[in-house]
Amino acid sequence: MVNRAWYFASQDCRLQKDIVYSLPTLSTSLETIRVLGTKQTPNLILSNLDGSSLSKEVIKHIVHYLGPHLEHISLCSSSITESAFLSLISYCHSLQKLDLSGCNSLFMSGTLLEKPKDTFRTRKALLNLQELNLSNLRYLSDRTFNRLTGCSPMLKELSLAGCLVTFEFDPYHGSVISDSSAVLSLRNLIKFLKERAVSLKALDLSRTGITSEALKSVAQVNGLCLEKLVLQNCKEISDDAIGILCKSQPGLINLDLSGCSELTGKSVVAISANLQELRHLKLGRLRRLTDDVLAGLAELKELQSLDVSDCHQICGSELVKCFSFSESKMVHLSFSGCSLLKDSTVFSLAKLFGTSLRLLDLTSCLSITDISIRAIIFYLNNLTVLRLGWCKEITDWGLLGMQDPNEEHCPETKDDLGPKFSRNFGNMGFFTPPTYFDDRPVMITKLEDLLINGEKHGPTLRALRHLQELDLTACRKLTDISLQQVIQLPNLKKLSLGMVNEITDRTLVSVATHCRSLEHLSVNHCCFLTDEGMIQTLQTVGRLVSLDISCCDGISDRTLAAIAENCKWLKNLDVSMCNGITVARVELLQSQIPWATNIKTRFVGGADLSISL
Repeated sequence: MVNRAWYFASQDCRLQKDIVYSLPTLSTSLETIRVLGTKQTPNLILSNLDGSSLSKEVIKHIVHYLGPHLEHISLCSSSITESAFLSLISYCHSLQKLDLSGCNSLFMSGTLLEKPKDTFRTRKALLNLQELNLSNLRYLSDRTFNRLTGCSPMLKELSLAGCLVTFEFDPYHGSVISDSSAVLSLRNLIKFLKERAVSLKALDLSRTGITSEALKSVAQVNGLCLEKLVLQNCKEISDDAIGILCKSQPGLINLDLSGCSELTGKSVVAISANLQELRHLKLGRLRRLTDDVLAGLAELKELQSLDVSDCHQICGSELVKCFSFSESKMVHLSFSGCSLLKDSTVFSLAKLFGTSLRLLDLTSCLSITDISIRAIIFYLNNLTVLRLGWCKEITDWGLLGMQDPNEEHCPETKDDLGPKFSRNFGNMGFFTPPTYFDDRPVMITKLEDLLINGEKHGPTLRALRHLQELDLTACRKLTDISLQQVIQLPNLKKLSLGMVNEITDRTLVSVATHCRSLEHLSVNHCCFLTDEGMIQTLQTVGRLVSLDISCCDGISDRTLAAIAENCKWLKNLDVSMCNGITVARVELLQSQIPWATNIKTRFVGGADLSISL
């Protein structure tokens, strides 16, 4: 946007450290690889690699143009062969991260790195490897695990999420040798942890069926000082095991216990008492948690991220109390699915965390209203992610920073906010606590009339100028009136307006005009959208990666033609149950944009199809 010299300067590899390029196994990718070679690209995701001649050609190009510069390679869920893997890895001597999750074909035979020359070449390439992801591997055994980790002496992070690990019995019956080609055992894992205790800092054992006794054994490995531990959906873990974990690993910075359904408030007490360095804590789907146990989190002075999503007994009042006297400044906060959360709590938390909060997730918090929205807009000016999906009481008035005058005559809208809450909101300058009248006649005020007459109001959603993600899914009281005016966010990359039934092409075109950085757009079940609006949108927004227009009956094959012409980066498309779209046009679209790796077409043209490339 400046000139060619500045453009090429911006492509310098030193400015590309956080950029990851994703390449499908296509003939068109060969030229892309050559171009990336000139930029010395360090991060690469490769999809759909297998034993085909095209895959071999892609690997040759990667080795020739990118090999010496690659620091991160992801082969997630590829069907890559052993020979192809070795030919790729052997020439990537700068690797720091390697993702082999779901690459079951690579481990099925059990012969990976069986030959000494292969082991030598791989060890030379993985000498500086720090992160290894072995998640979701059905055929990982002690033998292949030992061979692969033996080539990575500097390993700091290891993921075994979703792997089949035997925790409850010893397949070696006390033998010194642990080199099974059939199972991955706890005993072998403990041996590995003892050998790498000094260097290993992060471990992911999510969805592995780890037992409480096994977790205690892992936590108590002599010399092991973990900073990150992920135990998502480990349903066998007890409060007692978490207590031992917290005492044995006091240096934990990141702890994820989401979905560990047997845990209660005792685990939170143990965390608060022992993990003083903790910064990131996830307690999602712990349905036994009650609000009172969260008061102890005030002891965690470094806490920056808290997730209590789907904890249905949490209302947040104790969090307000504990953080009122805490020095921690929250950055990420998730209450998704906490239906007891009220406006008074949202207001207090917004005022408490102010400019520090970057992510707020209130998805399915059914009780919150426009009062919460006005508080968010007024206090949380630095938000980058705001999720309000399924908050069905939110209206146009809230997004526009206005109070619905008709609420004054509706006693049923009165909330138990208390005098202090009302006084604080009054000081914000744009909200007046509702006054309830018994005899005054009801006067229905239309929002359109107030906007035409220039009625004064507080800041609108546009005040959140740093917003990059906005989710308003199923907020069915929203209309074009507010959305056209407030969704004018130049940094917005992800927007969901699915099931906001009242929106029309006017909102869609307005969003495209003011949000040029948009990459992900969902407008499913919006029955008033038409081809005209979609075509204008696609011609304006050139960066779309994901588009969901399912169940939009006003959309036809004309939109698919516009997608083929304008969407050069699109990877995910959902046109399911669009009556105006035909199977033939979908097939043509696939040939026109082969880089689209996921096209969903259920019930298109009267058929039940599910096309996933």
